[in-house]
Amino acid sequence: MMQSTSQKPVLSPLNGKPILLNFDGAEMSSDAGLTLLREVERRHDLAGLVASCLTDLREPGKVRHSLQDIIRFRIMMIAAGYEDGNDATELRDDPAFKLALERGPEAGAALCSQPTISRMENLADTRALIRMAREMVRFYCASFARAPRQIVLDLDDTFDTVHGHQQLRLFNAYYDEYGFQPIVVFDGEGRLVGAVLRPARRPTGKEAAAHIRRLIRAIRHHWPTTDILLRGDSHYGTPEVLDLCDSLGLRYVFGLSKNARLREHVQSLEASTADRHARKGQKLRRFKSFSYAARSWSKERRVIARVEVGPLGRDTRFIVTNLTGPRGKHLYERIYSARGQAENHIKGWKSHLASDRTSCSKASANQMRLMLHGCAYWLWWTLRAACPKRSPWRHAQFDTLRLHLVKLAATIVEKKTRIVMTLPASCPRQTLIRLLFDALAPPHPA
Repeated sequence: MMQSTSQKPVLSPLNGKPILLNFDGAEMSSDAGLTLLREVERRHDLAGLVASCLTDLREPGKVRHSLQDIIRFRIMMIAAGYEDGNDATELRDDPAFKLALERGPEAGAALCSQPTISRMENLADTRALIRMAREMVRFYCASFARAPRQIVLDLDDTFDTVHGHQQLRLFNAYYDEYGFQPIVVFDGEGRLVGAVLRPARRPTGKEAAAHIRRLIRAIRHHWPTTDILLRGDSHYGTPEVLDLCDSLGLRYVFGLSKNARLREHVQSLEASTADRHARKGQKLRRFKSFSYAARSWSKERRVIARVEVGPLGRDTRFIVTNLTGPRGKHLYERIYSARGQAENHIKGWKSHLASDRTSCSKASANQMRLMLHGCAYWLWWTLRAACPKRSPWRHAQFDTLRLHLVKLAATIVEKKTRIVMTLPASCPRQTLIRLLFDALAPPHPA
């Protein structure tokens, strides 16, 4: 391991004693918790899944790092909070990262460099990315012990600012920035199903319908009888998407933009609600269900109106659905509003795992990055799901988990017959770490 030869920092003395600070410790790492993520990755082989979709064009005799190792190193870097590929220069000799890539922390060869990572990210073409998207859906389906009776899929998009001349970049007047606006799909429990890079504009009905059609086809290949419920904002509730859902037998709940015709259906409800609020002085929320057919729709559909009057004034919103059983209040508050949780999933993927680090020139390379960040998301989601059910860790954010479970200092010594990792005796998460290692341990051979 490379040791620092720079000048020692000068610290304020304590009780008249000078404090010396060095960066020349033994084989140590500040990311010892990567061993937990290593257990997750070994079980699911996400790096192998991505690598299987790529064609390695290098001369075999000159290959020092397999595609699988390069991808695994990049995923581990992202999961540990090193979203910049340049960090590979300092991390390639880190004993915890070498251990995570099945190399000896001392005797093992150094990991790949930043240029090697960049070449890997630019290796994928359109066909390879399509294969990866299908494999990610297959991986999603395999994450269930058995085919579920029903799943809920939340469609959303998020703005991704760019600072260069990347392919597909587009100026968005709302954000006053150039960027991308990828479509991201999570299921109701937070599993990432897919992400597609696209320009920074609202998806059209045809574009959204095409994306949904491909996604559902891939899921149906594995689960032909599973009931699927789609949820999304009003810009996904287009005539093309609604007709597609009806033709594919999908259930749906989408937001619906206001217009004068819709307001006519709730005028009396708005007036009576406002009157009650004036008399009682408390916030009121009421619902109304009715049939409605926009001029662009192929048929009448069920619409739920939510009328709310409070100190800030009147607020009326609409949703459209083909669900017939639940009452309007339950459908809006328990089913449709629950899609707001998708914002937290996007936060974990984007803010905590830096999926908006799409700074490559080629669109295919940036889509590849979304895949790699998606794999890092799966590592953390799986680790969080392994936490005790009634503990706060089961709902913790990824950055909180990373701070408490990965950012751990440890001495790692490779001996002749074993590798010894020594963490501080004062480590505050000892109990949780032991529980997670037990939960993630591979099954004992019969």
